Amino acid sequence: MAEDFLFSNEPEEEIETIDQGTWKLIIVDDESEVHAVTKLALSDFKFQGKGLEFLSAYSGKEAQELIVQHPDVAIVLLDVVMETDDAGLKVAQFIREEAKNNHVRIILRTGQPGQAPERQVIVNYDINDYKSKTELTAQKLFTVVMSSLRSYRDILSIEQSRQGLEKIIIASRDIFSAHSMENFIYGVIQQLTSIIGTVDEAMYATTLVASNPIENGNENKLIVFSGQGEFEESEGKLLEEVLTGDQLNACKQSLREKSIVYKDNYLFAYCSSECNHNSMLYVSGVPKTLTPSHKHLIEIFAQNVQVAYENIQLQSEVEDTQREIVYRLGEAVEQRSSETGNHVKRVAHISCKLASLYGLSDVESEILKHAAPLHDVGKIGIPDTIIHKPEGLNSDEWDLMKSHSEKGHQILKNSRRSIINAGAIIARDHHEKWDGTGYPRGIEGEKIHIYGRIVALADVYDSLRHNRCYKEAWDLDKTLNEIQKQKGLHFEPKLVDLLTSNIQFFEKILVTNQDS
Repeated sequence: MAEDFLFSNEPEEEIETIDQGTWKLIIVDDESEVHAVTKLALSDFKFQGKGLEFLSAYSGKEAQELIVQHPDVAIVLLDVVMETDDAGLKVAQFIREEAKNNHVRIILRTGQPGQAPERQVIVNYDINDYKSKTELTAQKLFTVVMSSLRSYRDILSIEQSRQGLEKIIIASRDIFSAHSMENFIYGVIQQLTSIIGTVDEAMYATTLVASNPIENGNENKLIVFSGQGEFEESEGKLLEEVLTGDQLNACKQSLREKSIVYKDNYLFAYCSSECNHNSMLYVSGVPKTLTPSHKHLIEIFAQNVQVAYENIQLQSEVEDTQREIVYRLGEAVEQRSSETGNHVKRVAHISCKLASLYGLSDVESEILKHAAPLHDVGKIGIPDTIIHKPEGLNSDEWDLMKSHSEKGHQILKNSRRSIINAGAIIARDHHEKWDGTGYPRGIEGEKIHIYGRIVALADVYDSLRHNRCYKEAWDLDKTLNEIQKQKGLHFEPKLVDLLTSNIQFFEKILVTNQDS
């Protein structure tokens, strides 16, 4: 049998390919001769530029261990009768049910068909082919391995598509996260990989997205919006600064012809829309041989990706607009106090840093940063004569001034937006004191919301360090001495310690956002 298998004179078809790696194939058989003949018969096998990497198991137990160690195996050539009459069938069951590997193609080979009838095995076990060893000539083995690898490739392509779609959905759901665009671009490349029909990791090596908003005024000046690989540090730069030579020429050609330009191992895909005059997607690691149908799919894909890409841009624009409105509202209130709007910016950044040091999550710290500018929004209900009065306020005037905390809370409360809700809390609580002597509610300690405790310290620190209508700016030593005196009285002790031990960061914020 082995001689017929090895020396079959059937001609073998030669396939011209480029070496790009290997496909893993596990030979499971208790006869060493079968391993040797199988390796010899498939020694020059190539599929999509990849040869075979042979892994040998001589028992069911060894096969199970290899399956666990190599989850990316493509094919298992599996004998049925080994240490037991059904050892191979148990391996097939293990692969699907315990290892949860539904990708690998299982080819059952048996020298004793009576021990495992084909109909019964095919019905009861999730195998992909059934062959008697006596019928497996070299050419038939070549054929069954080739067809199995094609199935395995297509399964991986579908899986790549599923994973790519999942990442794009995650990017859409988590649109405001720091890595949202990164996930979106990664998902785009995974989808493109499934379209092209390759699973080469080089597909993800280098990706770049560039666009130019309409207000740019020059359709040919593209800005890098997101990049991976060698372009990871290029965001915000002109495309002409990060591309050179043939790449830049190909990009210009794509821009000029409004098309997709294919080169040796990369492509530039042009997109245009109402939001952007031009957008460009660059991908490297593209197979050199693409069929016309592949290119047609890529063209359709590029245009549809642009819709999703613009949705992300639109959502970001809405978010940025909302945040800017909050800042400008805070600035408008400060302008009534004859103080520069940079006060609210400084308080926002100081509060965010304190929140992070305190241990609040990144999400909470960001919410606090964007809500802090609203801390004095209630002052819009306070007369100018009181706000601008340089000398001390009488009792009635002071009561009216203190009412701005509750006024601000009333203006902002009951919103469905997290930033506005946080602003309501801050407006109400940022004049409360740790010892309970503050206003408007006179609560103490941790009964004061952490947002209010943080902004209280940030607001006083910044106010002491800058000119006000009732005082000159204090130097750093005098400011820190005063804050230390108020430790445990006005301010939470832990926050005071965080401020003083990291004062260099907070002083840098003051320098970066100086009054004009």
